[in-house]
Amino acid sequence: MKPTLLVLAAGMGSRYGGVKQIDSVGLHGETLLDFATYDAMVSGYGKVVYIIRRDIEKDFRERLFDRVAKNFNAEYVFQDREALLTDEQRSASVNRKKPWGTIQAVLCAENAINEPFTVINADDYYGREAFKTMNGFLSPLSNDETKHAVVCYVLGNTMSKSGSVSRGVCTEKDGYLVSVKENTCIEYVGDKIISTLDGKKIEMTGNEWVSMNFFGFTPKAFEGFHKYWDKFISNNYSSEKAEAYLPEAAGLLESMGLGKLKFFTSTEKWFGMTYLEDRENVKHELANKIATGYYPKMLWKK
Repeated sequence: MKPTLLVLAAGMGSRYGGVKQIDSVGLHGETLLDFATYDAMVSGYGKVVYIIRRDIEKDFRERLFDRVAKNFNAEYVFQDREALLTDEQRSASVNRKKPWGTIQAVLCAENAINEPFTVINADDYYGREAFKTMNGFLSPLSNDETKHAVVCYVLGNTMSKSGSVSRGVCTEKDGYLVSVKENTCIEYVGDKIISTLDGKKIEMTGNEWVSMNFFGFTPKAFEGFHKYWDKFISNNYSSEKAEAYLPEAAGLLESMGLGKLKFFTSTEKWFGMTYLEDRENVKHELANKIATGYYPKMLWKK
């Protein structure tokens, strides 16, 4: 069956300073997410589901969704801060301003997923190779199979000159993912790449394989995500900052008896919308890809 693309587009954009998911970077007002959706469509995906915040719904429809939906099977769901919480947890977290991270986002979309699916961020450029690889892996699978996958990238190809990035540093063995450690602050310090982790500064080589939330799952993974979420929220429901990360939950699926993650890689050079200063570079990179014919000048039919 054709897999679904699930897009994490509910982030607050605190480092970017705006709603980066729907910022125009294409020749005709397209967002970075238009290009990811297009790559998935031409790579064989059958549907896209966007996870968004309620407060951006109007702009999201006007600046992205309505034109995509005319060309591709598309829908969207909401990630609310109070979603999946008990009454007690809602009361205790009343001072929290933002949702609870990428695992909560994925679980908010569970009812819209009826087939194997790929998860991506809205503000990262992944390249078509990754979509083709993941489509080839997911398409033969049934919903009950415990087979999943990740596409990892070279850390040095995923850095921003504008500031720090968050990456899941991965280890693999025999073609399968062994572990993912979320590094929420990796940045250039001079010519060196430094990760600040648990209060310690660690120099990275730049050759590490990292996750940027390009995962492929069958719906069976939701069982593990619920277990991870339930444990996380029971320990953190009064926190104003703690987040439940998809890479960490994905890395625990095997220990839950819910399957290994096949380890795929890509040497594609990343670009993305982490910071406002990144916007001009994204526009430049996309314009070059259009000029070489990688993308058509007009992505969608009006």
